[in-house]
Amino acid sequence: MKLMNITDQAHDAFVKAHPNGDLLQLTQWGETKKLTGWYTKRIAVGENGEVQGVAQLLFKKIPRTPFTLCYASRGFVVDYDNQLAVKTLLAEAIKIAKQEKAYTIKIDPDVEVEQGMTTVQDLKALGFKHKGFKDGLSKDYIQPRMTMITPIDKSDEELIKSFQTNNRTKVRASMKRGTTVEIAGREQLRIFADLMKETGERDGFLTRDVSYFETIYDALHPDGDAELFLVKLDPKHVLDVLGSEAEQLKTEETALLGKNQDNKKVRNKLKDVQLQLSKKQEAIAEMETLAEKHPEGLYLSGALLMFCGKKAYYLYGASSNQYRKFMPNHHMQIAMMKYARDKGATTYDFGGTDNAPDKDSDHYGLWEFKRLWGTYLSEKIGEFDYVLNPILYRMIEQFKPQLTQLKIKVVRQIKARKK
Repeated sequence: MKLMNITDQAHDAFVKAHPNGDLLQLTQWGETKKLTGWYTKRIAVGENGEVQGVAQLLFKKIPRTPFTLCYASRGFVVDYDNQLAVKTLLAEAIKIAKQEKAYTIKIDPDVEVEQGMTTVQDLKALGFKHKGFKDGLSKDYIQPRMTMITPIDKSDEELIKSFQTNNRTKVRASMKRGTTVEIAGREQLRIFADLMKETGERDGFLTRDVSYFETIYDALHPDGDAELFLVKLDPKHVLDVLGSEAEQLKTEETALLGKNQDNKKVRNKLKDVQLQLSKKQEAIAEMETLAEKHPEGLYLSGALLMFCGKKAYYLYGASSNQYRKFMPNHHMQIAMMKYARDKGATTYDFGGTDNAPDKDSDHYGLWEFKRLWGTYLSEKIGEFDYVLNPILYRMIEQFKPQLTQLKIKVVRQIKARKK
């Protein structure tokens, strides 16, 4: 087993084909991190000319020091039962990390607890410090330790049937309410960034400038690993549907008016039809106003859909405050799942969550939404640090809780201002 010199393409091909491969280990994802001050180094190990393991190492300077953090995000990508490959990857990572003056090497493999408890012990035996099994969205982790994943290798109907009952109804309704789902191009990223800003202002989190999303798109789209989805409300289509439904109600009203009004059932039915007709007419007036302002339609939601081999990832979802009754997010989710499945993906990752948080938790709403989609909880084995500079490591570990509390304070202030 020895160090191998492989191309970016060979590295990515290995990551995409490996069960432990992840989007964050793709070389082009590493390119996107340059925008936030990271730089990358790659290593690969193998024997007899065959690659056995790879790692993309991210490095970031510690402010006002000559030192760096070395981080293999969702790495190493290797069969952890192959101890020789793991040891060789670690040895090579240590060499590079020392050259870059890293105080620690941090890894958080895409390995689930159910299959990976032996791996935890093996990594500890190699000298790694395990950060523990805390909540999935604990501030002690860089990446969420838990994510929610939907298996999507099934037919359209089977996929919808895997959702929770109430969500199935909403998904089917969302596809009939007049929204269209588009696979958009780079020039429409500004629309998405505006929706993201609106979402951040509503939900109280900081958002990125359009250049951030352009960087991700430019890096990953050419290889087919990133697509922009947008959902548009088409007022003309909605008006056609509403007009047809109103005509049917008018016909029903006329028929009821011709019946005996002394009959209580007839009167009640007539009252119900007239109430429905009144609501339809209000909706028609609303759509006519929208059609005047936005004759080409209005974008209501969007997301970036990412890929790594057979794994699909839902990232950076955004939605407007307007016309939420049309459920654009439900239409978008089912459309993205179908697209990912048709492209060869077997899983759809909704991203980070805690495991059944309390209702008063800040994370409850997120978990409540993600569990509706036929998901299962993917609980990873967590973060591991291989400490290279013990003194600096202890100092930074002591300082991190203060930084976390500062971030929480800033987020709370944003939410308070919105209220």
